[in-house]
Formats: sequence, structure tokens, C-alpha cells
Amino acid sequence: MSTLNLTQAAEYALEVAKRGGADQAEASLHQGTGLSLTARQNELETVEKHNDGQIVVSVYNDHKTGSASSADLTRDGIKSTVEAALSIATFTGKDECLGLADADRMATNLYDLDQDHAWDKTVKEFSELVLECEAEALRQDPRIVNSEGASISSYRGSGVYANSHGFLSEGKGSQHSLSCSVIAADENGMQRDYWYDANRNPANLQSALEIGRRAGERTVARLGSQKIGSTTAPVLFDPVMAKSLVGHLLGSLKGGAIYKKASFMLDKIDHTILPEFFNLSENPHLKGGNNSSLHDSEGVATPAQRSIVENGVLQSYILGSYTARKLGTQSTANAGGVRNIRLSNTGQGFSDLLKELNTGLLVTELIGSGVNSVTGDYSRGAAGFWIENGELAYPVEEITIAGNLVNMYKNIVAIGNDTDERGNTHCGSILLESMTIAGS
Repeated sequence: MSTLNLTQAAEYALEVAKRGGADQAEASLHQGTGLSLTARQNELETVEKHNDGQIVVSVYNDHKTGSASSADLTRDGIKSTVEAALSIATFTGKDECLGLADADRMATNLYDLDQDHAWDKTVKEFSELVLECEAEALRQDPRIVNSEGASISSYRGSGVYANSHGFLSEGKGSQHSLSCSVIAADENGMQRDYWYDANRNPANLQSALEIGRRAGERTVARLGSQKIGSTTAPVLFDPVMAKSLVGHLLGSLKGGAIYKKASFMLDKIDHTILPEFFNLSENPHLKGGNNSSLHDSEGVATPAQRSIVENGVLQSYILGSYTARKLGTQSTANAGGVRNIRLSNTGQGFSDLLKELNTGLLVTELIGSGVNSVTGDYSRGAAGFWIENGELAYPVEEITIAGNLVNMYKNIVAIGNDTDERGNTHCGSILLESMTIAGS
């Protein structure tokens, strides 16, 4: 039996669900193809071609739900998937908050957000790029003695979401990336580091030479890492690590944690939780954005921009329809997550922040996940550089930084304009007034 295209498959799934007695139903489908290559020690190591496809069906019957998925997009495969979802729904518990998002919240103005860009290269051309990237990293310094390899990937896919409100949305997207990781050694031991870039549009990627160069330079800079004694000092998170602070904040605002009363940000709407200069927004409609969408994963229309924190004051939690109903409020169009997060800055460049820090710790790597989302207690392994008189003094490792996120957020003293524009969250370095640093 022939495979249906995504739109046909979605419509057929909803038809089968209706015939099976479902009050409501939704179907999410995806198909894509990609290519990935890795090189190590100046040799091409792997070449992989990817083809994937999936349908996920959820049905709702008397406020009970069942979900099932399959890679089989034939009529028989879809019918079996829907029937499995219907069967599961007979066993699950009743919850009045279950169901599709409200029909009047469905997106109606759908247009192209420039999400799909081909990387028109042959396997030979991709292999030349990945080999060039690793070679550039290895030639940065004779102390670079080994490689974890360089990798390149290119992926394009199509997706469809449809539900029994009559809503149907089709879209295409791409994602391309290039990365490299190498190992350096001296009399004090070995160190590794990496660099990468990722973008929907390959034209916006950093060059293979740039990624290789930065991977090599970052690795060599870590040689001679020292241990330090325990102390309390200012801490500067570089842009890559600063994103984790934003991520912990966003995680604490998710509706699931809020309605379960399992977040340190419970009951904080309209409260000052950060300094006045801290502004955090979501921007779902950015053309070419990493996570742009005109609707969330339930079809609810997204706003062009939404303030999450304004002048340090919490404006909103992050809600889909289910968690919103649990809290007696409206969805913020965040089923499936947040989209294109942007953090304001206080105008300083990276060197200015080092001068403002004066003496303390620059964090360039975090290890482990010692964050308590209920209390906000924070304790993570870290590595980076000790700063003296506003300049890099020496690399440091085997340290732990600790605090409580509630206090850490209030103790942010500056946000750099050295924005890392990779990924869903764009932000600069974040300087904290002080943290507990546990060393040897």
C-alpha cells in the first residue's frame, strides 16, 4: 500500500478518529532527510544518510486521552495508530483540563517565516569542509596532540499539524551545523575544548576555518589549568554559559511546575525578580529565526513578541492549554516550548565586564546538573579562568560554584553586548556580584 503525503495522512487520521468515536483528535507529522559526516585525525570516519518520518496521534474522549505514534504512513499504518490511541484512551483517567486548545485561539494568518534553506553540496564537498575544519584546529598549536573529530550535518524536513477544529498547518524547515573538538597536552596534563555553529541557513554559518581555529585556540588556552582555594568572589558567565542561567529561569516558569507548586518562581507574577535592566522576551515571528512559528504545537496563534520579564518584573508564566486550564487562565501559546528568546544587555563589551569584575571567576564550562528547581539551590562543577585586575590570569578547573537562583538573579550586575546568536536563546555574558566558589 502506498504511503500518503503528510497532509493526506493527517486528514485521514482525523477521519479515522472521528469514525472511532473520538470527541476530539489531533495529528502531528514529520518527514525529513539529512546527511552527517565526521572526520578524525585527517581521515573521513563516517558518512550517514538519514531518512525519517513519524505520525503522532492524540485522541480525547470524555476528557480522557490516548496517544500513539508510528513511522508507517500508509492507510493501514495510520488506522492502526489511531485505533491504538483510542484503545489507550479507554484506560486513562478523566481530567477536565484535557482536550484540544480552544478553537477561537487557532492561528489564522499563516505565511512563510523563511525556515527552509538547502545546503547544496555533494558528499565530496561536505567531506572537504569537515576535513578542513579539523585540520585548521590541529594546526593551531603543536601541543594539540589529538582530536575528538569534526562533524558536519545538514537536514531538511516537512511537518504538518492538524486537529478536529478544522485547523491544518504545513511547514518546512532546515538545520545545518559544523563542529570540532580537539585535545591538547603539556607537562601538566591534557585539556579538550570545542567550537561549533548551527543555523537554518548555511550561508549564515561560520566558516570551517573559523570553527577549527576557535576550537584549537580555546583548547590551548586551557592548558596549565590550576586548582584554586575556596572563596567568595564575583562570577562572570561567558555568553554560552550565561544561556544556562536563562534556561533555569525559563524552566522555573513552565506551567507544569507552577500548577504542581514545584517551582521557586511560584506566585511571582508582577513581582520584581531581577534587576531593573533585565528584559527577557519571546519573539516567535522572526524570519529565519531558529525556532520561529506562527502557532504553537497545539495550533494556538503566537504573538509577534511577548515580554516574559520587563524591567526586572515577571510578566507571565509559560503555558500550553492544559497547564493554563489547571491554573484557571489562558494559554500563552507555549505548547512545545518558547521561541526565539532574546535578553537585553547593559551595553558593556566582554573586556569591559572583565574590568568590572576585577578579581574573580570567568566560567566557560559547567559540569553536572546540580540545580533544584523547587528551591532554586544551585551547585555545579565549573571550569574557566581566574581574573585579576580585569584580565585573564590563568585557567582554572575542578571547582564548584554555588548559590541560590533567587538570589543569583537579583545579584546580576551587568549583561554584556557580546551576544551569542546561536540557538533559540540569544544573550551576552552575565556578571554576578558574588558566588560561593569551592576549590581544593
